[in-house]
Amino acid sequence: MVTLNLRDDCAFRTATNFRRGMTDKRFLELEITAWLRSPERKRQLDGELYYDGDQAVLRRERITLDDDGNIKVLHHLPNNRLVDNQYSKMVDQKTNYSFGRPFSFDTEDKAYADILGSMLGARFRRLIKAVGEGAWIGGKSWLYPYYEGGELAFRRLPADEVLPFWADADHTILDAAVHVYVVQEYDESEQAKDVVKVEVMHGGGVDCFIRRDDGSLEPDNDATYGDYIRETDPETGAVRGYNWERIPLVCFKSSHHEIPLLCRVKCLQDAYNDLLSTFANQMEEDVHSTILVIKNYDGEDLGRFRRNLATYGAIKVRSYEGSDGGVETLNIEVNGENYKTLLSLLKDAIIENARGYDAKDDRMGGNPNQMNIQSMYSDIDLDANGIETEFQASMEELFWFINAHLANTGKGSFDGVEVKVIFDRDVLINETETIANCKASVGILSNETIVKNHPWVSDPEQELERIKKEQEEAAADPYRAAFEQTKGGSGAGGDQGQQKTPPVKGGDDGETD
Repeated sequence: MVTLNLRDDCAFRTATNFRRGMTDKRFLELEITAWLRSPERKRQLDGELYYDGDQAVLRRERITLDDDGNIKVLHHLPNNRLVDNQYSKMVDQKTNYSFGRPFSFDTEDKAYADILGSMLGARFRRLIKAVGEGAWIGGKSWLYPYYEGGELAFRRLPADEVLPFWADADHTILDAAVHVYVVQEYDESEQAKDVVKVEVMHGGGVDCFIRRDDGSLEPDNDATYGDYIRETDPETGAVRGYNWERIPLVCFKSSHHEIPLLCRVKCLQDAYNDLLSTFANQMEEDVHSTILVIKNYDGEDLGRFRRNLATYGAIKVRSYEGSDGGVETLNIEVNGENYKTLLSLLKDAIIENARGYDAKDDRMGGNPNQMNIQSMYSDIDLDANGIETEFQASMEELFWFINAHLANTGKGSFDGVEVKVIFDRDVLINETETIANCKASVGILSNETIVKNHPWVSDPEQELERIKKEQEEAAADPYRAAFEQTKGGSGAGGDQGQQKTPPVKGGDDGETD
């Protein structure tokens, strides 16, 4: 466990870490410098770059060896640098699969559910989707609760900006954290420059620094806060500061190992881009850049010969000592089928290692049954189960800050109230088969369970209210009640007086709560 005691009336203490005679400030300087250069952070940055399309193939050169065995770049040859970003497609696919649809809260306390629904509305759902995307890209993502205009707000911090200090090996208890980010400021000459800001979050509040080029930390005099929460008394104008009992950072992980998705597919993505670029290079090469066989022609060096050939597209050959000269070409045929096969194999390998799915899978042809659809989704379901388990635990930590806010603002005490976040997955389904299964479940399952699984229902609670209202209206009208009874007796299945088949919710993970 790392104990940080940086502030004492805005002055540094001389407490030591691990009894090494090192001050907290010096300890942080070394830790931040090592983390900025660490392989873990490089993988996180690579994940962001590859998602944006900045991939290794963009720095590819066509090279050869000169007479001395040194590498020489061939600038005159075609050098395509094509990026087919299958990795970003997998990130978007897995993000939208788990977090693309609105999630809901399952709790027996209806008042608590209403408060959560109003606090965590569309903006928060969009934020959680961005957190999920960041978790796939960086292996983890952070959510920072803070106050804005007197209201509780949340902000996402990417993995490459936060250095955590964990109190346990499983990375579940946060002891302290350092937020490192870059801002642009103008100096006296009105020139923009990058300034590295450092915020150290610990049990006593927040300490703000500026990181210099040599790695040293200096107090940030422009920072006006040292506490997590600050408010101004409207009567006296005095500023009061408050601190959370916990570090206000919640970690959302893609898995227990916190490994970015790019680590699974980077070599495959690079090979895919290289092969696609090589194929384009060979298709662009023409007679001016094919292999030439020159007979009895030593009039000039090969470099000048190729330059003249590229300029004029012709060459004069004469007889030399009784032998006829000539120029022949070695034509290399490009077999496109070989490239097509290799590209298909690499694409399938990327999808399989990223644990995604191919929407153009052969199993989706015609009218696929639900078993074929579930088979196609089997790999992405495994990853979705893992990330949802991590997100459920993280949401419990986030609810602690929400409950503390509700208690402090007098909106109620909800400590100990159980609530589960239900992530509704975006899954293709065979609606005809699903509706038939729902119809066959009437009398076996409750109406609420069936309604929650119908593919045409987006709000089960609202649909149940509509069904109840229709039943009450039918009971109040004797003529309509008789008509409904007759309609129910002559419907599909032929069971006299059988209740009309209620709709069922689809497009989720199959769970009903």
